[in-house]
Amino acid sequence: MFKKTTWRNIALFLAVIGPGIITANVDNDAGGIATYSIAGATYGYKLLWAMVPIAIALIVVQETASRLGVVTGKGFADLIREHYGIRITFYVMMTLLFVNLANTMAEFAGWAAALEIFGVTKYISVPIAAVVVWLLVVKGTYRAVEKIFLIFATIYLTYIVSGLLAHPNWGLALHDTIVPQLSRGNMNTAYLIALIAVVGTTIAPWMQFYLQSAVVEKGIKIDQYNATRWDVVVGCIFANIVAYFIVIACAATLFKYGAHVHSAKDAALALAPLAGRYATMLFAVGLANASLFAASILPLSTAYSVSEGMGWEGGVNTTFRNAPQFNWIYTGLIAVGAAAVLIPGVPLITILYASQFLNGLLLPVTMIFAVLLVNKKELMGEHTNGPIYNTIAWGAVVAVMTLSGLLAITTIAPNLF
Repeated sequence: MFKKTTWRNIALFLAVIGPGIITANVDNDAGGIATYSIAGATYGYKLLWAMVPIAIALIVVQETASRLGVVTGKGFADLIREHYGIRITFYVMMTLLFVNLANTMAEFAGWAAALEIFGVTKYISVPIAAVVVWLLVVKGTYRAVEKIFLIFATIYLTYIVSGLLAHPNWGLALHDTIVPQLSRGNMNTAYLIALIAVVGTTIAPWMQFYLQSAVVEKGIKIDQYNATRWDVVVGCIFANIVAYFIVIACAATLFKYGAHVHSAKDAALALAPLAGRYATMLFAVGLANASLFAASILPLSTAYSVSEGMGWEGGVNTTFRNAPQFNWIYTGLIAVGAAAVLIPGVPLITILYASQFLNGLLLPVTMIFAVLLVNKKELMGEHTNGPIYNTIAWGAVVAVMTLSGLLAITTIAPNLF
């Protein structure tokens, strides 16, 4: 039988669960699923090794954000403004605003693509989705919204089932997971860009802002922090397992038979003759869920961040009357993001690539701010990083900066490698 302390710990975990799991899993959005699908279809299992260091880096980034929120009771943008000034905060917020707007467009495009697999035109599916996600946050409470987001997170299990239905070569998958595939034969420009894309789609700047704001709005206290840390760890591990199985599903089928895909929709449709229509249906359901999930979270994250950075009132529990800027930012991002998908000729792919490029440049900046802030004794007290944790954190920063630099180089000079 469990001891009373064990039951107490379980109850505490269930009480604080939410921000960590939601934040990590929403990053498996339409763009992320497309990236993992293309990686698996193009390189088979050869990028699976990257999932292990990515999981470690993601846990470090997310744990730092949640700890900052619990200890200070303030959002990430709020702390940047207080400690580094309004000018720097303004530039960071404007970059984040553009990146998240572009990604919101991509989420509605992903939703439209998924519903088209089921025969629903985007002119019906996108307006309905926009109204649903708007009502969810603007008219809901934080507690209710969080419960719905947690339900969304469980639907990612469809990708694990799709991976199992694909009957992968587990021996080869395990080998390529343990042994980094960095031989000279693999290290061409395309492989490097795919590696950078996999890292960039898994760890994004908005995650730091959203998670810290969610922890603050939920009112988690320092004596609950151990349970919150587990919320972060479980969320990050589950999100990476889902990504792992997306790569596996496409490696075992599309790569094996030489199918070429350019999007998550292509991957879902191509699975039917190779792994069965159930695999396609599960993949499509997962894409629809991920897109709608992210179309709710990304605008919310942006509204949190910009409102905090500018010193405005904000939060899911607010209204247009007491937090007009927060609610109008959220509304505007959804309206523009959904409308862009319905306008013929809008270069969504170009916008998405531009946002990912800026995402890669912004991520090391936000990570540096986070590590500097979490090490301020006057801010964090006894909850600053220890030497080992700092080594891992700064190592992750250097790795991300290196990958961002390589992304810039390969964009400017694609034939260099």
